[in-house]
Amino acid sequence: MSVADDILKDQHARIQKTLDHFRNELMAVRTGRASLHLLDGVRVDYYGSPTPLSNVATLTAADARLLTVKPWEKNLIPVIEKAIRDANLGLNPMSDKDLVRVPVPALTEERRKEIVKQVRHKGEEQKLAIRNERRDAKELIEQAEKDGDVAADEAKKTMEKVQKETDEGVKRIDEMVAAKEKEVMQV
Repeated sequence: MSVADDILKDQHARIQKTLDHFRNELMAVRTGRASLHLLDGVRVDYYGSPTPLSNVATLTAADARLLTVKPWEKNLIPVIEKAIRDANLGLNPMSDKDLVRVPVPALTEERRKEIVKQVRHKGEEQKLAIRNERRDAKELIEQAEKDGDVAADEAKKTMEKVQKETDEGVKRIDEMVAAKEKEVMQV
């Protein structure tokens, strides 16, 4: 395998990692429907240690507007309720003797537009990360050409492939942003 192939393979892996990261970020974006991913960032104080909510309770999307959290230890109910409030998600949990109910209110038009702005901003950040991968690959190709590891014509072809890979990554980000926008704006 040549140096140019290694550079291309590395760039492809890094872009894929960026796309996967963005996909996971988008899952946590609130859309007005109850999704367990809304609670992904919630940490509970479990015996002095911040622990992901999913590690101390069973999470369920009861219906389109309600999440339920059933802790494995009943003494955690007030702690979980406080953690969800403190997570600043705009959710107001209510507890009873066995579980915490988290109603997911419908989004207002204004809040939907605000979320779309956030999604677009995150998309731009990811596109910037992909372009940075292109820059790094370009520098590696130029260095390999300078060191004599890659011929000039091979370097040029590799740069075209790097650009194509970058364009594809940016296009995929745009597609993900558009799909999430549509999902958020759907009433």
